[in-house]
Amino acid sequence: MKKRWIIIVVGLILFSCMKKNNNPAEDQTIFTGKTGEIKLIVLAPGHFHASLLQKRNMPQVNDSVFVYVATEDVGLKQYLLAIESFNKRDEDPTNWQIIVYTGDDFLNKMISDKRGNVIVLAGNNKEKTGYILSAVDAGLNVLSDKPMAINRKDFLLLEEAYANTEAKNVLLYDMMTERYDLLNIIEKELINDYDFFGELQSGTPEEPAVYMESVHHFYKEVAGTPLIRPAWYYDVEQQGEGIADVTTHLIDLLFWKCFPDQAIDYTTDIGNISSTHWPTEITLAQFTKSTGETSFPNYLQKYIDNSVLKVYANGTLHFNVRNRNVNLKVTWDYEAPEGSGDTFVSVVKGTKAILRTEQNKEQNFIKQLYVQKPEELDEKQFSGNLQKAVEKIQTIYSFVSVSPTSVKGEYLINIPVEQREGHESHFKYVAESFFNFLVNHDMPEWEKANTLAKYYITTQAVKLAEK
Repeated sequence: MKKRWIIIVVGLILFSCMKKNNNPAEDQTIFTGKTGEIKLIVLAPGHFHASLLQKRNMPQVNDSVFVYVATEDVGLKQYLLAIESFNKRDEDPTNWQIIVYTGDDFLNKMISDKRGNVIVLAGNNKEKTGYILSAVDAGLNVLSDKPMAINRKDFLLLEEAYANTEAKNVLLYDMMTERYDLLNIIEKELINDYDFFGELQSGTPEEPAVYMESVHHFYKEVAGTPLIRPAWYYDVEQQGEGIADVTTHLIDLLFWKCFPDQAIDYTTDIGNISSTHWPTEITLAQFTKSTGETSFPNYLQKYIDNSVLKVYANGTLHFNVRNRNVNLKVTWDYEAPEGSGDTFVSVVKGTKAILRTEQNKEQNFIKQLYVQKPEELDEKQFSGNLQKAVEKIQTIYSFVSVSPTSVKGEYLINIPVEQREGHESHFKYVAESFFNFLVNHDMPEWEKANTLAKYYITTQAVKLAEK
């Protein structure tokens, strides 16, 4: 393959007159928070998350971004179109200047060039963990989209990468955007208010302490335009099974909400993992509508039965964390019924209160948070504890309120939609947290431990489901 550089100058500032220095000879490992010292390298972009870190200007991030990729594929084109739209918008435009290298040796070229100090990974997951390890060993910090590992072999590589970060004086971080969702933040506050919530129940495999169910769809339209997915998105060896992908957010939220600032050791704290999986059946017509491809690629042929593609995107996962039972379920349908969308339900059972998050037709497909009184508790005592808990939250989030629903003993935690930021805005907060860790050298130890515990669970679940 031909190897080449493509300089894509976008915005008002020419590459030859960049206001931010981009000399690769500078020390890339010292971070002070000064303007332009974060130098991004985007490696093999294949998912729209690769561009979302650049949706807004961040003073600490250099305007010049280097992209390394094998070919000028759909993922690269979508990334470049997104960056161009950020640069050309009327309100608060960005000034990114993208320098692209294409060639079969893109990984080695990226390592030898070392034109940046933070690698961004969001795309095909088949080689992602190997890229993570290579970047860490080259002395580069890594900010990765989920999932960071989709099978047992990947998990072992991820363990090795984390083990090497200290010697290489770099950080490795998972983009867990859901922590910045306001509903999740408020639910965490309620769970950790002992007077209101009590302690997390132990539950049983049949009646778990925590249950989460997430339903997604392969084919979607945004503003009347189909969301085009790459063909490899339908290959579980490249994208990962549902129980290796979506569940990463669910497990992260579980640890973050129910065991805050605590390191979960997968060798001692996790047990009784079990799982199931089943396929979503995709016709060629559906595949074409979703990807634009007119035939199934060769790598998908082994999943085809009677001209129907079987994608193992659905599954259930059970495990214990510190003797608390957890059940998760992930479903991927092809397309949502007309007038509907993705759905979600979560139930977290405390000894004094039960919290339920629901996103369904009744909620107009907007997540809402409810609290339920356990049967054995006195209603007056429960409502009093709830009111006190909400008053504490109101000292920070004055717009939050509580009101009873038509169900006896149930209350809605009112979080105005206009106060909630959308999913895409959360990526900036993830990046800022990571950049602060680079400057202050204070990434908590539990971040590493809990990330490994999360991927141990998901990759073990895939292994067990395959049996």
